[in-house]
Amino acid sequence: MQKFSGFELFRRALGGHKSWQPQWRNPEPKAEYDVVIVGAGGHGLACAYYLAKEHGITNVAVIERGWLGGGNTGRNTTIVRSNYLFDESAALYEHAVKLWEGLSQDLNYNVMYSARGVLMLAHNHHDEISFKRHVHANRLNGVDNEWLNAEQVKEFCPPLNIKSMRYPIIGGALQRRGGTARHDAVAWGFARAADSRGVDIIQNCEVKGIRRGPDGAVEGVETSRGFIRAKKVGVSAAGHTSVVMAMAGLRMPLESYPLQALVSEPVKPAFPTVVMSNTIHAYISQSDKGEMVIGAGTDAYTSYSQRGALHIAAHTLDAICELVPQFRRLRMLRNWGGIVDVTPDRSPIIAKTPVPGLYVNCGWGTGGFKATPGSGHVFAHTIARDAPHAINAPFTLERFRDGFLIDEAAAAAVAH
Repeated sequence: MQKFSGFELFRRALGGHKSWQPQWRNPEPKAEYDVVIVGAGGHGLACAYYLAKEHGITNVAVIERGWLGGGNTGRNTTIVRSNYLFDESAALYEHAVKLWEGLSQDLNYNVMYSARGVLMLAHNHHDEISFKRHVHANRLNGVDNEWLNAEQVKEFCPPLNIKSMRYPIIGGALQRRGGTARHDAVAWGFARAADSRGVDIIQNCEVKGIRRGPDGAVEGVETSRGFIRAKKVGVSAAGHTSVVMAMAGLRMPLESYPLQALVSEPVKPAFPTVVMSNTIHAYISQSDKGEMVIGAGTDAYTSYSQRGALHIAAHTLDAICELVPQFRRLRMLRNWGGIVDVTPDRSPIIAKTPVPGLYVNCGWGTGGFKATPGSGHVFAHTIARDAPHAINAPFTLERFRDGFLIDEAAAAAVAH
């Protein structure tokens, strides 16, 4: 793999930048692999990378029905944080944040991780006691989080309107290590690093079926480019996970919803942090290009549409205009949707399945991007060892049967 550095950039500039190699290969699928990962988003690519790096398993294919990073990885609002309430969730997301902090160096690729802070606003007494509970729980788990009063909130994020609105801001919970990263760069960085270790990334290769042998174990996947034999198959297909898993005869405890986001025209730096509000429902940050990145809520109906309803985006913009009145004059540049897969307890599933050789990473709802490196790391461990990592051991399918739920329904600060 060619290395990126300031010196390398200068050296290749002398040759007109004509000697750069493609960042990853475009191989034809082989007849057989040790592991096939379904879904070339951030989670699938991260899993392939850690399989190769941490476990020495390089005969791996990541298959994607469209283009690399074209699903939820390229459609989210890029927020990174770990201030979840329950011990199990805090451990998983904190593991991810620690990997985020050194990810650019690990991948030799700038993922543009920016620890600008994530501020979750409180507008009423219920919000206040809920967030203070989060702060105390996070501190017990070694996760940074602190309570700010209204004046401190205004000092940390001056553009906010804290008083003259329907639900005045009375305080907020701030995780200073939270922030954002560049979603495309994350997918490209993992793809490049995995490819350099021998992983095949096969785009435009749709899964049509999962073949099982007489003993019930996985034998491989039927695809639009032929049958690919594999000893193990890991599914990281986000909103389409239930469709893929049904091909193996498994019914998943998932519902899929459209989730919308939109961005404004670019402006000079005006918003210093990530702000989230559950009460009036809005979350916003400013990208490195200057656009205001705004997240809306999930639609009220299940769907595999990547569009969503207009009134959801309009409601979100109403909230943004109350939070930051100076943004009322901004024009919206574009909007889009993704498909989020939601479990009954709003926590993910990263686990073995009842089908031998079949593994699943799903149910992230609106919180998948922030977990990308941590999720890929523990999923790779689960596939390689045929046993869960200690961090993802609680996130099994069986918890819905046995009642060991991890109820993070309020943790996303969005309605879903």
